[in-house]
Amino acid sequence: MSIFEPGESVPRILIADDDPSIVRLLADRCRLMGFEVETAFNGTQALRRIRQGGVDTLIIDVQMPGLDGLSVSAHLLEYSARPLHVIVATGRHDVETVETCDSMGALYVRKDAGFWKNLEAALVEIYPANTNLIRQSGLRSTATAVPKRSRVLLVDDDPDVEGFIRNRLDKCGVDTLFAADAAQGYQIACREEPAVIVSDFSMPNGDAQYFLTRLRTTPSTKNIPFVVLSGRELSVANRMSLTRQIGGRPGAAHIVRKSADTSELLGTLQEFCGFGVGRV
Repeated sequence: MSIFEPGESVPRILIADDDPSIVRLLADRCRLMGFEVETAFNGTQALRRIRQGGVDTLIIDVQMPGLDGLSVSAHLLEYSARPLHVIVATGRHDVETVETCDSMGALYVRKDAGFWKNLEAALVEIYPANTNLIRQSGLRSTATAVPKRSRVLLVDDDPDVEGFIRNRLDKCGVDTLFAADAAQGYQIACREEPAVIVSDFSMPNGDAQYFLTRLRTTPSTKNIPFVVLSGRELSVANRMSLTRQIGGRPGAAHIVRKSADTSELLGTLQEFCGFGVGRV
């Protein structure tokens, strides 16, 4: 159902976040409000899409790989050829972020328990004539909590590896989901849609190749970046098999050796999650 009058142009909202689950939740709710919705998973994609024209409102995360949300917003608000409303939706709550949003004229919405209510309030501020129908969207949907931080799914049968990597990622401001094998990892990936999946190569109940194939043949997980974490040097044949496309979908993005030095792994994950390795 459209919330806008017949013949009236329906506003198009672009949602940009590096967490697929958040993108899906926001897209579903905005569609319930009657908006047309497009999505992006990093700042570069968002910038490119808006430059093509036709976007009226941007809902964007702050911490994303490559261009961060605040930099994208500042650029667009200054150089956009047409008026653009910006809503910054983030788990960060610091004075600098809030003041930066205020200085740009962007609306700030924190990813916390009041997120959905505050998002509706922001959209009502932009589209006041449609207040009732925007509010009614909340009655027609389940109030699913929005994750505050990017999430990495780590799949490994060694709990010591899980504890070590979880600790390093927590210091980077990233949450870790954990599964002990490919079967459990597949279930969690389908349910949670993490920003990236890191999988051990050799595991009981299916190795990384089996796991990746299942993910790529499932609609909700077909594009989630996949990183292989191996305790040994893989053969050329194994590497080629893991990195080749599966049904037109990407293979493994990277293959990383297990090591006490996590700099290579963190640098790899930084391509898909908005965090700074220097914080560790």
